[in-house]
Amino acid sequence: MDIHLLLIIALVLFSTKALALLTSRLHMPQVVGALVAGVLLGPAVFNLVEPNETISAIAEFGVLLLLFSAGLETDLKQLSSSMGSSLLIATSGITLAIAGGFLVALLITGPSLESFFIGVVIASTSTSITVEAMHEMDKLRTKSGTALMGVSVIDDVIGIIILAIVLGMSESGFSFEAVWMTLLKIITFFMFATLCGIIVNKLFSFMYDNLGVKRRLSIFALAFCFLMSYLAEQFGLASITGAYIAGVAFCNTRCAEYLETRITVLSYMIFTPVFLANIGIHASFGGLNGSIILFTALLVIVSMLTKVIGCGLGAKICKFTNKESLQIGIGMMTRGEITLIVASKGISHNLMDSQLFSSIIVVVLITVLITPIFLKAVYEE
Repeated sequence: MDIHLLLIIALVLFSTKALALLTSRLHMPQVVGALVAGVLLGPAVFNLVEPNETISAIAEFGVLLLLFSAGLETDLKQLSSSMGSSLLIATSGITLAIAGGFLVALLITGPSLESFFIGVVIASTSTSITVEAMHEMDKLRTKSGTALMGVSVIDDVIGIIILAIVLGMSESGFSFEAVWMTLLKIITFFMFATLCGIIVNKLFSFMYDNLGVKRRLSIFALAFCFLMSYLAEQFGLASITGAYIAGVAFCNTRCAEYLETRITVLSYMIFTPVFLANIGIHASFGGLNGSIILFTALLVIVSMLTKVIGCGLGAKICKFTNKESLQIGIGMMTRGEITLIVASKGISHNLMDSQLFSSIIVVVLITVLITPIFLKAVYEE
C-alpha cells in the first residue's frame, strides 16, 4: 500500500469536516463545505492531493452507499404512484437540456453530431449531491423528494438509451437493432431486479422475525447493494441505479431503520467525505481561453436553467405545487460522475473535442456547489 494514501485520507477527512462545520455556521448545507475542501486540496488551488485511482475507487463506494441509503429512506407507495409523472418530468428535462446544449455548442462546433452530443452530455443528471443535501435536511421522504428519486432513475435510463443511439450513429450510422437491444437489456435488468427485490424483501423479513437485529443483516444487505450495482453496469445502466434499487428492496421491511443506521455510519465515517472531496480534487481549469470561457459560462447557465424549467414544467403538468415543482427542478440541476463518464465516452469516440472537457468539469463543479444552496432555500422558504 502507498503510505502516502494515509496522509491523503487524513487531509480529506479533516478538511471536509472542518469546512462542512464552517458552511453550517454560515447557514449553508455542509455538503458545500466538503466540495470546497476538495477544490482547495486539488490541483485547482493548493495541489496537495492529485486525482488518483484509489481515491476515485473509494469515492465510488461513497456514491453507492449514498444511493443505497436513499433507497432505504424511500416511501415505496409514493414512489410507485409517482412513476408516471416521473417519466414525464425526466423526459421534459432531458429534452430541453439537449436542445439547450445543442444551441450553445453551435457557437463552437457549428451544426454537427458533436454539438448534439454536447447536449446529451449536459442532459445527464447525477443526483448524488442532491441526495446528500436532502438527507442532511431530512427531506427525502417528502412528496418532491420521492418524486426526485423516481425522476433520477428514469433520467438515467433515458440517458443511457440516447447515449447508445449516438455512439452507434458515430460508428455505423443509426440502427434500430442497436436501440432495441439496449431497451431489451434495460427491461430485462428491471424485471430481474424487481424479482430479486421481492425475494430479498421476504427473506430479510423472515430473518428479522426469527433472528432479531443482527449485524449479519447489514452485511448481507450491503453485499446485495454491491451485487445489484455490478449487475446494473453489466446491463448498461449506471451502478448507482442498482444501488438505489437495492435500497428500495429493503425500504418497507421492519429492519429498514436498523440497516439505514448502520449504512449511514459506514458511509459518513469515510466514504461520503472522500466522494465529495474527489469531485473538487478533479476540478481543472486548464485549456480555458477566451472563446472557451464564454462557451463554458453559457453552458453552465443553460445546463441549470433547462433542468429547472424542463423538470419544473413537467412537475407542474403532473399537478405538483409551484413550490414542489421548483424543488424538483432544482434537485435535477446537478451534474456529476455520470456527466463526466458520458463526456469521456464522447472523446474516445471522437464525438467531442478533448479541449471542451474542461468546460464540462466546470459545469459539474458549479452545479454541485450551487444546487445544495438553492435546495436549502426552496425547502426552507
